[in-house]
Amino acid sequence: MLRFFLIASVLPLAMAAASSGWLIVANKGDQTVGIIDPASGHEVATVPEGGTTAHELIASPDGRFAYAPIYGNSGVGKPGTDGTNMVVVDLAAHKVVGNLDFGKGVRPHCPLIGPKNGMLYVTTELEQTISVIDPKSLKVVASIPTGQKESHMLAISRDGRRGYTANVGPGTVSVLDLEARKTLAVIPISGETQRISLAADDSMAFTSDQTKPQLAVIDTATNKVKTWVALPAPGYGTAATSDGRWLLVAVPKANQVAVVDLHAMKVAATVDVPKAPQEVLIRPDQRVAYVSCDASHQVAVIGIGDWKAQKPIEAGKGVDGLAWAAAR
Repeated sequence: MLRFFLIASVLPLAMAAASSGWLIVANKGDQTVGIIDPASGHEVATVPEGGTTAHELIASPDGRFAYAPIYGNSGVGKPGTDGTNMVVVDLAAHKVVGNLDFGKGVRPHCPLIGPKNGMLYVTTELEQTISVIDPKSLKVVASIPTGQKESHMLAISRDGRRGYTANVGPGTVSVLDLEARKTLAVIPISGETQRISLAADDSMAFTSDQTKPQLAVIDTATNKVKTWVALPAPGYGTAATSDGRWLLVAVPKANQVAVVDLHAMKVAATVDVPKAPQEVLIRPDQRVAYVSCDASHQVAVIGIGDWKAQKPIEAGKGVDGLAWAAAR
């Protein structure tokens, strides 16, 4: 009770400090949504999800809410419970204020907001679909087939017309027409692939081969792998800078983040980070990158350009998904 009171009492000051926004995190092991003040580098509040457990999350464009699909207690493609719902967290009130029940186990995982229509797109793995959700009514309004099992992560083009899923076990990427709500292509990558992101101009998609230490670079004009980039070890989450020059790749087995020069298509630098880096998020001001480090309960902070690790942020157990909530 005392700890809660202290957090609540200092939060208004932390809000004033975080003028540009909040870093929100999915603490899988604690089954909480964490709210981090990027100015102080501290987790200032945690919100129990009421489920086991969210791996990924996204913030509403106005920064008011976080949407956290409850995946279940397993890894992708592994035995365990099958999540059936998604919760909505009020980031200012620090409580769950909404719930979407899918009606059955679908292992909902990666949520994204459509950049043009404001719809919420959530990977629903066991259905082999992307569920399209109205964030106001919290109702599923459409379903987009991926044509593949284990469609785990999703990336959406800036114009909102195309979606790309990383299909883990099949080792493929599905290309989706989000407007026509159909699968356009399935691109073979490897025996297993993980995570996906897009270049700033949407000309390339990036996904990490889990069978070899290499990154697949997909030409989105042809929907074919155009080249491979050698990595220190198999990669995981990726994120590109807005100037189109750099791609940051989490490399869990090496406890590093690899910095790929997208002009030369090779690793230009590596940055040591805490154990088991998972997801990469580049802050909107492009000054730093945040990297969730699952095994260390920390979020690494890396300077963009100098590629130096800054003081890590203490987070919750099993920290994984990252998202940015704009200041209001």
